[in-house]
Amino acid sequence: MLGALEGGPCLLFASGMAAIAAVLETLPVGATVVAPVGAYSGTRRLLSDMSERGRLHYRLVDPTDVDATIASCRGADLLWLESPTNPMLRLADISRLAASAHDLGLTVAADNTFATPLLQRPIDFGVDVVVHSVTKLLAGHSAVVLGAVVTSPDRPDLNAAVADRRVWHGAIPGPFEAFVALLGMRTLAVRLERAQANAGVLAQRLSGHPEVESVIYPGRSDHPDHDLATRQMNGFGSVISFVPAKGAVTADRLCSSVRLCTPGTSLGGVETLIERRARWAGEEAVPPGLVRLSVGIEHVEDLWADLDASLTAAARS
Repeated sequence: MLGALEGGPCLLFASGMAAIAAVLETLPVGATVVAPVGAYSGTRRLLSDMSERGRLHYRLVDPTDVDATIASCRGADLLWLESPTNPMLRLADISRLAASAHDLGLTVAADNTFATPLLQRPIDFGVDVVVHSVTKLLAGHSAVVLGAVVTSPDRPDLNAAVADRRVWHGAIPGPFEAFVALLGMRTLAVRLERAQANAGVLAQRLSGHPEVESVIYPGRSDHPDHDLATRQMNGFGSVISFVPAKGAVTADRLCSSVRLCTPGTSLGGVETLIERRARWAGEEAVPPGLVRLSVGIEHVEDLWADLDASLTAAARS
């Protein structure tokens, strides 16, 4: 099912990190990877670990700067994209970057966990391989740990190499986990439609809240990548980031005082999850008070009542 949605053959893995690792392990020793400075922290940590062991080299770039990213691709082997990024929700111009990277002889990979193939199909923009944490939106019920790799139909060599790594490194998923993920994917369209609609409403209301300094959501016209999101995506997703006016202390109080939203570091489930992202090691580039909200499918008025009351209380504590 996922392969049909993304447009290429799909391989399931025991986790999203196993899927990421399998793609990186297809590279020869000494290869160079170009990746976003705001990529998923697990990806950055894996790149750092592989670099420290002499397995590969990596360069971190701002993918919103197309020219600088292309310049960094010279002499590299793999361009890794993530769009939107986590948690700053910045977008990469996938088609431009993929075409330029191919001209320079690079393979192009994209983490499409945030968007899912319903909102964005990277292979259509020239990407060679797509990875997913199926744990998130695809499965949707926070009940399974699973990953996936989808390769372009034009790259059977890459599909075979990734399949070999899955077998040799023991990253094969359990059949029950695959079954649970399939059940979740059958409701992906309706879940995503509701969660995205909720996110749009909450982003608008948060932007007008007196205790909120800024809101980051690609669906807002003031987002720096709004026009690109409109062209490249079929929707703006279900994740919002925002910064309370009084910073990290208020953000922590907010996350501990909500009643309907659940404090947690995952995303993409039917439940709304909230966290102050910079509390994690490796997220020093994220504003200290930034709150990431993975919006679920609850009634939007209930979600707003919880956020509004908790924000007000947290700011006055």
